[in-house]
Amino acid sequence: MKKIVVVFISIILFNCNKKPETSQEVLNKEVVEDAIEPTTPEETEFYEPLPPTVNPTAQNGVPSDAIVLFDGSNLDAWEHSKDGRAVEWLLNADGSMTVKDKSGDIRTKQKFGSVQLHVEWKSPKETQAKGQNRANSGVFLQERYEVQVLDNNDNDTYVNGQVGSVYKQSVPLAKASVPSGKWNTYDIIYHAPEFNDKGEKTKSATVTVLHNGVLIQNHFELEGPTAYIGKSSYFPHPEKMPLRLQDHGDLVSFRNIKIRPLSVKEE
Repeated sequence: MKKIVVVFISIILFNCNKKPETSQEVLNKEVVEDAIEPTTPEETEFYEPLPPTVNPTAQNGVPSDAIVLFDGSNLDAWEHSKDGRAVEWLLNADGSMTVKDKSGDIRTKQKFGSVQLHVEWKSPKETQAKGQNRANSGVFLQERYEVQVLDNNDNDTYVNGQVGSVYKQSVPLAKASVPSGKWNTYDIIYHAPEFNDKGEKTKSATVTVLHNGVLIQNHFELEGPTAYIGKSSYFPHPEKMPLRLQDHGDLVSFRNIKIRPLSVKEE
């Protein structure tokens, strides 16, 4: 009996002398318990949400969820940027369109936010112009963020304005142009900026560009809309805006323009 009483008293004294766990110790214990590694493969397998199925070559090589903006048959998806009139650019027999000098920029009638874009372009084979005046055009995402189009073959210019640059913001990682007069491709992944209810930017736009299959812009975070003079800065704009192609006075041609919206909010 004495032994039992002694043991009981010892347990009580031990528990009384034991310091209570601090909140940090409790938190550390919970973290350790939560960090226990899964013991079966099934614990790390997920079955939803299911991604949509896309046929990559459904419409003459165009992904089934893509919107064809220009296939060479007509210019119905486009309008002039300044006043919305019918496009005056030249529709060519080879399925391309060419800038009509001084007619103005054109834009899509449909509006987009974040997108994957494919566009092909070429400069004239013969040209005497130099610098920024040789086959200059631009692909403007949401009408205001420009990826530069330019013939830089044996034609140097400022590098943040050369072919494949985010104009006046980001020098391309490489120059991957084909010979003048041949068709170039741009594959662009663009994420639109976000603004709060007060019009304050909460997330910058980003752009990734492959030029003829070569990565030249790697998830670049844009400083704001393209600015010819001065520093760029963001200002609020609608969530969805048209895609715009530039008339810089040079006879640049375009073909095979298709776009995949990257948000369910697109129309």
